[in-house]
This record gives sequence, C-alpha cells and structure tokens, in this order.
Amino acid sequence: MTVSTSDRPDTANRNASSNGGENGKAMLRLDGLSKVFTTDEVETHALSGVHLEIRKGEYVAISGPSGCGKSTLLSILGLLDTPTGGAYWLDGVPVQSLGFADRARIRNRQIGFIFQSFNLIGDLTVFENVELPLTYRGMGAGERRRLVGEALERVSMGHRARHLPGQLSGGQQQRVAVARALAGDPLILLADEPTGNLDSTNGDAVMELLQELHKMGSTICMVTHDNRFARHAERTVQLFDGRVVDEQRQR
Repeated sequence: MTVSTSDRPDTANRNASSNGGENGKAMLRLDGLSKVFTTDEVETHALSGVHLEIRKGEYVAISGPSGCGKSTLLSILGLLDTPTGGAYWLDGVPVQSLGFADRARIRNRQIGFIFQSFNLIGDLTVFENVELPLTYRGMGAGERRRLVGEALERVSMGHRARHLPGQLSGGQQQRVAVARALAGDPLILLADEPTGNLDSTNGDAVMELLQELHKMGSTICMVTHDNRFARHAERTVQLFDGRVVDEQRQR
C-alpha cells in the first residue's frame, strides 16, 4: 500500500473518482468528511478529511487494516452515524444534517444493508425477514409479496421462503440478507464484511453473487479487510489512519 505524503492525500483520489463509473451520475459524494470521538477528554480522529465519490453502477471496495476507520465510514454512509465535519450528498441531497425521522426514511428507501452477522430474525421465516423493511413503507400486501418473491429469486432462495434462518446454512442466510437489501430497490447496497462469518466456499459464493448483482446494474460499496475479496470490485479505496491513501481501478 502506498501512503501519500502530500498535505491533501485525497485530492488525486477525489479527481480519479470523478472519472469513474460508466453511468456518470454521482450517487454518493463525500467532501472533507471527518469523525472525532471524544471520551474522558481524549479525542480519537476516526476519519480525517475523506473525499470520496461513488457513481451509479459502480462497485467499490473500501479496504484497510483494523482500526483504520472502515466501519465508521460505512456507518456514516448508511446514515447510522453522523460526521463531525465535512459534507455528504446522497443522490444529490445533503444528508449529514438531517433529523432522525428523515434519516430513517432515507435509510429505509434508498440504502440496502448487508451485514457480516446477517441480522436475520430467528422466529421469522425467510419471506418475513425479507418483507419486514417493506412493511415500514405502508406498502400493500400484494406489492410486498411481489417484491419479496422477486428478490428471493434473484439470490436463488425462492425455494426456502418458508424456512426459518436456523434451518439454513451460513451462506444461505447471507443470501437471504442480500435479498432483504435488494427488495426495496435501493439506490446503493452497503456491504459490511459480507464474508466475515462464512467459510471460504460460501464466501466465494457470496462474492460471485455481488458481482452478478453489479452486472445487473446495482451500485455497491463494500467494506472488507480481505484484499482477495476487494479485488472483486472494479475500484478499491484504501484507508489508513482515517484517510484515503490510495485508490486503484481494477478494470
């Protein structure tokens, strides 16, 4: 990994980002984003001056060592946390200062989450787990059934719709989690170490699934510490000590 020694290590990367993405439109843009945690009068700078742009249809992997700020960055991108400074636009809308209700609404309608630990509810069926986020939209039952059915078919889990999560393998549970993220037709999928709880075989299968979704038009931002999986993305962004220090286009 090459660490820039310039005063603004993100400037070249920000310019490179603006040239990426076949579809041209910036889905997500960060300008000088920072995050400082303060405990017992000690300040921890988790993110410092991050510039990042992800365009419609891109597949971006954010990688780096433990403690470099990857999870903090993903939490901010997913509107689960707020930055200390800088600006964040999602689909052209400045979102860093929105209130709780507006953040929750945007999160439900525009962002699909894929978590390392699956986060499925054990006493709900596969179908009900995928359907749950849609119920918060006030959507009719017929429309929910259609969207859930389509999402499960996209991840080859339609035949498991009536099963409980405990009756599935880890790889199958992660496929259900992907279907849940897809069902609401989000602007962007955010994947947090999606292979972290899987063996190598199931991990490879999930990565192949994400590649297939990308080929079908999904915009994906994945956080991973595994460089082997990061190379599945078309662009990799490396974090170190809360800063973007390198960026490479794979293809």
